[in-house]
Amino acid sequence: MFLTRLMSSVVLVVLSLFTIFAGGYFLGAVLLFLALTAYRELSKACKLEEKGKTALLNIIGYIGIIAYYALMVFVENRIYLFLALITILVAFMFVYVFTFPKYKAEQIMCSFFCVAYAPVMLSFIYMVRSLPYGIYTVWMIFISSWICDTCAYVVGMLFGKHKLAPILSPKKSIEGALGGIAGSALVGVLYGYFVVEPAISGQQVTWVFLLISMVGAVISQVGDLAASAIKRNHDIKDYGKLIPGHGGVMDRFDSVIFTAPMIYFLAVLLIRV
Repeated sequence: MFLTRLMSSVVLVVLSLFTIFAGGYFLGAVLLFLALTAYRELSKACKLEEKGKTALLNIIGYIGIIAYYALMVFVENRIYLFLALITILVAFMFVYVFTFPKYKAEQIMCSFFCVAYAPVMLSFIYMVRSLPYGIYTVWMIFISSWICDTCAYVVGMLFGKHKLAPILSPKKSIEGALGGIAGSALVGVLYGYFVVEPAISGQQVTWVFLLISMVGAVISQVGDLAASAIKRNHDIKDYGKLIPGHGGVMDRFDSVIFTAPMIYFLAVLLIRV
C-alpha cells in the first residue's frame, strides 16, 4: 500500500509540474476533467445519483461546470464567471419549481454545493496561473497544501500529543498542524527569496510568500478536515478510486480546493504588477 501511494505521488507530482508549466488550454482541460470527476464523486457521496432519480440535476451540474470552465478559458472578463454560477443556481431552482414535488430542497442545495465546492474552487488554480507572475505564484497552492500535509504528518508522528479534532480525525494533532504551518512557511520563504525575488525586479516578495504560505497552510488543513467530515457524514472511506493508493480527486485535492482561492486573492492584493 505504501509503495502504491509513493508511486502515485511521484506520478502526480510529475503530471502537476508538466500541467502547470504548460498552462493555457492544456491546464484548463486538465482542471475541467478534475472538476467533473470531483463533481461526480461528491454527487455519489451525497446520494444524488441513486436510481437515476436525480439524473436531471446531474445533467445541469455537468453542463454548468463545462460552461463555467469554457468562460474561464475563453473569456477574459471574470464577471462572466459569477454570471455562470448564478445561472447554474437559477437552473437548479427552475427544475425544483417546475417539477415540484419531485425533488427535495436538500437535493437542490446539495447539487449546487457540489458545483461550487470543488469545481469552482479548483478553477482558481487556472486563475492564479493566469495572473502576472502567475507561473511563480501558482506553486504556492501546492506548497501550502502538499508541503503542509507532509510536514504535519511527520511532526505529528514524532511529537503529536494533543488532538486537533479528536472525533473527526483522531490521528491529527495540534503539534502536527503547527508543524505543517511552519514547514509550509519555511519552504515558502526559501522559494520566495531564492526563486521569485530574482525573477521579479523591484519587489521584495519574500514576506508576501511567507504570509501566503502560512495562511494557505491553515486553510489547507481546514479543507482536509472538511472533506473528511463529509465522508464521515455519508459513511464512506474514499470518494473514488481514480488515484491508486489515494482514492479519488476529492481525496487527493481536498486541501488544494480550499487553498487555491485564498492564494488567488492574496496574490491579487499583495503582489504589485
